[in-house]
Order: sequence, then structure tokens, then C-alpha cells
Amino acid sequence: MAADARDRLIGAMSAAPAPVPLADAAGTRDTPRPLVAHGCWYPSADPTGEWVAFICDRTGVPQLWTGLADGSEIHLLDADPDPVTEVSWSPDGRWIAYTVAPGGGEHTRVLCVRPDGTGRRIVAGADAGSSAYLGCWTRDGSAVAVTVAEPPPPTGLTVRTVLPEPSAPDHGTAFGDLPTGWAERDGPATLLGGTGHGQVGPDGSGPDHGTGAPAGHGTGVAGRATDGPVHGTAGPDGEGPGLDGGGSGLDGGGSGLDGGGSGLDGGAPDRLTAYLVDPSGLGSPVLVAAESGAATLRVCDVSQDGRLALVRRGPRGRREAAVVRTADLATGSVLRVGDGDPWIGRFSQDGRTLWLRSDHERQFAALLAATLDEDGGRVGLSVVAEREGSDLELLAFAEDGRTAALAWNVRGASELETLSLSTAARPRRVPLPHEVVTRITRAGPAGGTVLALSGSQRRPGVWWAPPGGLSARTPWSSRDEDAVPPGRPPVRPVPLRPTARDGVRLGGWYYRAAGRDAGRPGPCVIHLHGGPEEQERPVFDPLYHELLGRGLDVFAPDVRGSSGWGRSFVDADLGTGRFAAIDDVADCAAHVVLDGLADPTRLAVMGRSYGGYLTMASLVWHPELFRTGVAVCGMSDLSTFFAGTEPWIAESAAHKYGHPVRDRELLRSLSPMSRVDALRVPLLAVHGEHDTNVPPGESEQMVRAARERGLPAEMLTLRDEGHEFRRADNRRLFRRTAADWMQRHLGL
Repeated sequence: MAADARDRLIGAMSAAPAPVPLADAAGTRDTPRPLVAHGCWYPSADPTGEWVAFICDRTGVPQLWTGLADGSEIHLLDADPDPVTEVSWSPDGRWIAYTVAPGGGEHTRVLCVRPDGTGRRIVAGADAGSSAYLGCWTRDGSAVAVTVAEPPPPTGLTVRTVLPEPSAPDHGTAFGDLPTGWAERDGPATLLGGTGHGQVGPDGSGPDHGTGAPAGHGTGVAGRATDGPVHGTAGPDGEGPGLDGGGSGLDGGGSGLDGGGSGLDGGAPDRLTAYLVDPSGLGSPVLVAAESGAATLRVCDVSQDGRLALVRRGPRGRREAAVVRTADLATGSVLRVGDGDPWIGRFSQDGRTLWLRSDHERQFAALLAATLDEDGGRVGLSVVAEREGSDLELLAFAEDGRTAALAWNVRGASELETLSLSTAARPRRVPLPHEVVTRITRAGPAGGTVLALSGSQRRPGVWWAPPGGLSARTPWSSRDEDAVPPGRPPVRPVPLRPTARDGVRLGGWYYRAAGRDAGRPGPCVIHLHGGPEEQERPVFDPLYHELLGRGLDVFAPDVRGSSGWGRSFVDADLGTGRFAAIDDVADCAAHVVLDGLADPTRLAVMGRSYGGYLTMASLVWHPELFRTGVAVCGMSDLSTFFAGTEPWIAESAAHKYGHPVRDRELLRSLSPMSRVDALRVPLLAVHGEHDTNVPPGESEQMVRAARERGLPAEMLTLRDEGHEFRRADNRRLFRRTAADWMQRHLGL
């Protein structure tokens, strides 16, 4: 990039973030008595490997803690009530960076604090209307990468070229103007441009027509993704944004600086900028990358000499790993990478090799080695590690870059191994005490590892694995026997592989309530995960535990569109394929009935986020199948969802569901509200009051329509929550309300 182009780019962006000092954190002075049942996740070790920073909800809110890796000493480092979502200890040990969600809402900011609780400050995201999240640290710990999201400028200023306006949809066709190759991942499914954001109603008119979204929703700018690809469904206790509670970051769209495109309103899109920031404020922030549109920008690594940055960018299903030259922001090379965990790779010590978790030209992600020239251009590519039928899900490296820890997703469970990157030695398998690894971080110069684990018999916890030794639970993580109160042990699920009506193999896990005679079918809740790119994993979920304790079985399937079963399966619900995903729900219900597991007269359906949409869709497409439903943070009308959500999320959703103008007939046909007259059963809707991803109006209009038709329908609004439910009291209220509803309407 020429110097004048760089200057124009920098001028187009807002001012770089400046640290904002705060009062010192609690540090070692305020360590409340822990609750018995709690989760610990998202660990990050200090350079010695002796101490670990992590997130824990033992006070009822996910907060920042530190503890000895092999001891019981722990400290609440920041006692503020804002939920913490990400943690990263600097390589030099001087700072701990972490992301918080003020007020429990969708906007986030990045803070840094000294390990003793002093020097606390906001590093990015302090400005009104902005949001920020963490990237990597530089190798020497002098700066941390942050990505800042902000709204489009009111002057119409844009960094990228605006696409021409799309042609008007053909009202005579069944699904509007579907573009050629809509179901193709690399086809023209990048649908940008169009009429004014917020001006699309159910019939293409304004949002006040019919069931338009209520005013006041969707006014934010950035936050957690509505339907971002999170591997698994368990957060702090199985109900949060991801298996490690960290969510999936800003999972939007966009294709980098040099592409075309604009916001859905045809004007300037949202933009994200990534900086290297000195937490102490002594050095000036350095611009590393920028992206316009519905973006997913994250700085994943900076080379040892600082010349190159590894950036993850691009929309859902089309993410890229870009090697950026920090001197001029020019892109040296670009390679496709899979969805999922954002920490996709690392440079070798000399910067001439890039180790990358990628599904480039593959069904399943593998570990690739890209050979780079002096300018970051790719001159070679080879496969270092792969598994047939399994995704490489998590990737971590020793500080010297000579070994890597790899976590493979094997039909929903994890397998962990370590691999030498400098020799031809075979990988070494690392035994796991529980089913799923949610995060790996290398600890100390000797090569130890700190793992975040979850499983069907335990709450999320942190385990310490010394070099060559067996993993041991940290004393401050919950014991397995304390996962639930005595008398009702967790249920270990069994895997099922239903077959859809068109022959597609599906997946999922079945939980059978204790105490029922073998061979006797029982009442069953079909629970649908979000995403749709998430995957059901065999982890402890207090919601399932609550339902099972009421005598209800739970079947949690992976319908098409879920991750973990290959790239084609993820893409199988694009465009009109979403109708088949709705039918998958009915086929899964039929499977457990025909297998003699579930009572066909006592079936219910439930899900959150995209699963909430799928719940409402299943109730109106298959009204004879279920006796009730519970929809959590779901979209009831895809047109009002586009009108009310964050602008950058609307950009992202257009890649997955269809364009709100160009494909409005398809969106209308896929919307539960368009078939609400078919609803026959009671409905409970649940929503967080601060949800700007899927505004609460989506639940409100469905409940209102059900009541107008004489059906029992209620809505539970959770205070101080956004799209994710992070507070223990709210999660408990949600679980009990949902279970009470199921019991009442299934006749138990």
C-alpha cells in the first residue's frame, strides 16, 4: 500500500484508543468465599507457568481471578460486576488483559491490570457507541492487539468502494432474486448493498408494517455474534456463548480493505480497526489492520521481529488468514481458514513459516505450514497434521515454537496430542479426564500445558499438565462430585446418528432421565443449539440437568448447518436448504420415537439464538408434532430481524440467510411469523433485555401473535442480560421457568 493510501486509510478511521485509568482492582485484598458449584474457564498462564489467570463464576458473575497452577491459593483480581469474556497474560508477565461486557450487554471493552491488582485501565472500547475485544500480545509483551468497532460515520465516509444497487426482486418467483450459486461457499453469496437499513418490513416496506420490530432496539454497534460459529453450547455452566464461555468474537462479514462492498443501507459500512497498544500509555498505538462491513477482524500473532501480523478477517463461512506487513499494511498472502476458535496460528521464530489451522480446499480443518518470503508472500504450503473425518479445533504453541498442542474434534468429543514441529516424531496422545477441551495454553519454559476442560459429569474446570505427566485438576476448580447437589447425578449422554428424509446423516446426543424402566419411552425435549454453525457437545449443561430431574429426556441434535461434520454439512442449509434444516428437526423427533426412546404424545422443542428461530419454525412447519415449545433469543421474522439487529450483524446474516431486499421472498417464506396461523401449541419465549443481536421484539411479536390466536403464550425477560445469559441468578430463573413450563404443558 502506498504511503498516501495509508494516510487516507488512517484518516478515515477514528482516533486510536487511549488508555483510561481506573481505580485499582481488588487484587489480593478481596477474595470472597467460593460457592461449591462453579465453573472456571479461559485460562492464561504467566511466563513462569506458576500462576494462571482465568474466568470464574463462583460469585455468580464471570469475573477475573488468578491462582497457583498447582496450589489452592487464588485471588479475585477484579471485583467489578461486569462479566469477563476473554483473558490473556502478557509474555513478560507485567499485565493481564481481559475483555468485559459492561452491564452484561453486548458491547465489550478491553482492560489491562497488573497481576497485583494495581494499574487497572481501559485500553479500548471506552468511547460511547464503540466496542472492543482482544487480540494477541507482541512477543516481548510491550503491546497488546485490540480490535475496535465503531458505527459508520454520519458523513458517508467509506474506506471501500460501494457496490452498485441491486436490481429489484422478481415478485413473480418463489424466492425472489436468488443469485446463481447461492448454495456455493465461494459463489456470489456475498450479498452487500441494498436499500436503507431499518427500512425493510415483512413485505419490504418500513418496519412499522405488520409485525415490525419495536423502536429502541438494535441501536448498538458491535458485540457478540448472533449466530457466530461457536464450537459447543456450554458457557460458564452450559448456557453461555461457548464451551469456554468466551463466545466467538465479532463474527461478521466483510472482505478486507481492498475489496468492494458497503453497508446494507448502501452507504458506509461499519468498520473495525486493529491496533497494537502499550497498556502503560508510554508508546503510541500502532495501526495494524482495518476492515469494513460486517467484520471479524482479529490480530492472532505478530512475528518476533514485528514485521508481520497474522490477521483473521472475513465473513462467516469465508474467513481468511491474512499476513499483513506492519510497515505499510499491505497484504503479503491470504489463505482460507475455517470458522470456530479465532486463534488460528502462529509464526515461526524466524517469521519464514506460518503454522495455521485451516480447511483450505478441505472438508475438515488441519494443521498447515505455509512457507513465506521476506514480504510475507506464500511460496509453499504443506500439511503437517490431519485426521480423516475430524476437525483440528484448537491449536497452541510452546513459546519457542518447537512444539504444538492440537485438539481434534472427533464426532463432538476431543482428542488431544502434542506434536514436534522440528522433528519427524509421531504425535504424542495426551489422556483426557473429560470429554471436551475448550482451551489450551502453554505454561512455562519447560513446556507444561494448562487446559480448560468440560464434560458431561463436571462443570468447566482448569487442569494443569506438566511436561510428560498426567493432567491434574487445579484445586480451585470444582470437583466432579460437586457438579450437582447430592441425589441427582449428571447423565452421561449417548451419541445418535439420525438420517434425514433426503438421506443426509445427522448427529446428536441423547440424555435419558434416570429411574425409567428400560424400553419404556418417556417425554422428550428436542433441544436445538445456536449458530447455526455451533455443534452439540457432550458437556455438563445445568438446563439439561434441570429437565432430566423433572423426568424429561433431552435429545440435542446437530441438524444440517452445524459444525463438526465437515464443510459441506455446514453449508447444507444455505439458501433454500434452510427448509431442509427445519425438516431435520422433525426427522430427529421421528428417529427417537421410532427407536422407542421418546413418547410421541409428549414431545417438546426448545433452543436459543438460531435454535430459538428453529424452535418457532418447527412449531409452525410441523404443528402436529410438538405439544409445546420454548424459544430463547430467537428470530421470529427474518425481515424485522434485519431491520432491528446491529448493522454489522445484518451484513453477516446476509451471507447466511439471504439479502433482506434481494431475497426478501425467501426470507418471508423462512420466517415463523409468516406461518403463525399454523401455530397450535403453547409457547414460552425468553429474552435478555439488552439483546441487540436478536432484539427482544422478535420474541414479543411472536408471543403477541400467539395470544391473538387464543394460545397460551408468555415471555420471560431477563434483566441485565444481553444475547448471552451470564449471571447465575438469571440462568437459574431461566432454567426453572423453562422446566416448569415443560412440566405443565407435557402433562407431567
